[in-house]
Amino acid sequence: MHEPAIKKSLRFSLLDGLFASIMFGISETFIVPYAIAMKASVRQIAVLSSLPGLVGALLQVKSASIVERLGSRKELINSSVLIHALMWLPIIALPYLMSGGAGAQPILLIIFYTLFIAAGSLALPAWSSLMADHVPETERGRVFGWRNRVFGAIHVLSMFSAGLVLYLSKRFGLHGFLGFTGIFIIAFISRLISWNFLTRMYEPQLKISKEDRFSIFDFLKRMKSSNFGRFVIFVAAMNFATLLAGPFFSVLMLRELKFNYLTYTIILMAATLTGFAAMKVWGTHADRFGNRRILRLTSLFIPIIPILWLFSQKPIYLIFIQVYSGFLWSGFNLSASNFIYDAVTPQKRTRCIAYFNVINGLAIFSGATLGGLLLKFLPNLFGYKILTLLLISGILRFFAAGLCMFVKEVRHVKDISNLGLFYNMMGFKPAPSLSVEKE
Repeated sequence: MHEPAIKKSLRFSLLDGLFASIMFGISETFIVPYAIAMKASVRQIAVLSSLPGLVGALLQVKSASIVERLGSRKELINSSVLIHALMWLPIIALPYLMSGGAGAQPILLIIFYTLFIAAGSLALPAWSSLMADHVPETERGRVFGWRNRVFGAIHVLSMFSAGLVLYLSKRFGLHGFLGFTGIFIIAFISRLISWNFLTRMYEPQLKISKEDRFSIFDFLKRMKSSNFGRFVIFVAAMNFATLLAGPFFSVLMLRELKFNYLTYTIILMAATLTGFAAMKVWGTHADRFGNRRILRLTSLFIPIIPILWLFSQKPIYLIFIQVYSGFLWSGFNLSASNFIYDAVTPQKRTRCIAYFNVINGLAIFSGATLGGLLLKFLPNLFGYKILTLLLISGILRFFAAGLCMFVKEVRHVKDISNLGLFYNMMGFKPAPSLSVEKE
C-alpha cells in the first residue's frame, strides 16, 4: 500500500467530507419543508421521501459494472458528484420559473430531487469501496467514528444556520422562497468545493477476477443462506418499519403542530448532534466487541422511539426523545456500514454495497409509500393520524429487531452480552458472567 499517497488522500477526503456535510445538513433537513412551502400533499411528500432513494438504489445495480468498464472508481465518483452538484440549479430556480403554476411545483421538485439523489447514489458504492481501501480493518470503527464526529459538528452548524435563515426570512416578511434560495445556493457551492477535493484523492489499484462478478439475482438466491444476505434482510426490514412513518415527522411538526422553522431545526438538530457526539464511544466498542453486537443492542431500543412521540408533542419533550434517538441510530448506522466493509472482500465490495443499497432502497420506498397510503384510512390517535402510524412503525421495528439474531459476527472479537455492553458503555466494569455471549 502506498502510505504517503493514502495519507494525503485521506486529508483530501476529510476536506471533501467537511464541505459535503454543509450540503447534506441543508438538503436532508430542508427539502421536505421546501415541498411543504410549495403546498405539497402528504402523498407527494411520501413520494419525495422515497422515490429518489429507490431510483438511486436501482441505478447502483450498474455501479460495479460501470467501474469495471471504466477501470476506475474515481472516474465514476468524479462525474457523478459533479452532476449531483449541478442538479441544485433547477431545484433552486423552480419557484421562480413556475411561480404561476404552484400545483406543478411539488411534482417538478420530485423529478429534480430524484435526479439529484440518483447522481449522488451512483457514486456511493465506488466511494465506499475506495474509503474501505484507505482504512485498515481493525481501525474502521475508530477512524470512521472520528470522521463522523467532525462531520457531525459541521452538519449541525449547517442545519442550525439554515434553519435560522429560514426563520428570520419568514419573520421579516421576505419573499416566501428567498430563504430557501439562499441556503440552497450555499449547498450548491459547498458540493462543488467537495467535488474538487474528491478529484484529488488517490485510488489504489483494484483487480477484479471473473469469480468476483455476480448478478443481483445470484445475490438474491443466496440471501437466506449467506450471513451477509441475512444482514441485508435485517437492515432492510428495520428501514421499512422506520420509513413507514419517517417522512411524516416533518409534516407533523410543521403542518399539524405549527412549529416554526427554528423550533423544527432545533428538534432535528438534537438527534444529529447527539448522534455524532456518540460516534467515538460506538466506534471504540464496535472495534472491540464487533459491529453485530452494536447492531443487536441498538435494534432492541430503536422501536421505542416512535412510541415515545405519543405521550407529548411539546418541543422540550421532543428534544429529549431526539437525543435518545440520535444516540441509538448513530450506533446502528455506523456499525451497519462497517459490517459491510468487514463482511465483503475488496474485490466484491462495490457490487455488494450496490446490492445492499438496492434492497434497502426498495424497503425504504415501500415503507414510505405504504405509510402515505395508510394515513388516509387510519383513525386519529390523540388527535393525529400520524401518531397512529408512529405506533404501527414502533411495533414493526420490534419484529425487525428480532432478525438480528440470525446474523453472525465476521471478525474475531471479544464476546460480551447486551447488558455487559451497556454497562461497559456507561463506564462500569461488568461482572464476569456478563462478558460472554448470552444469546
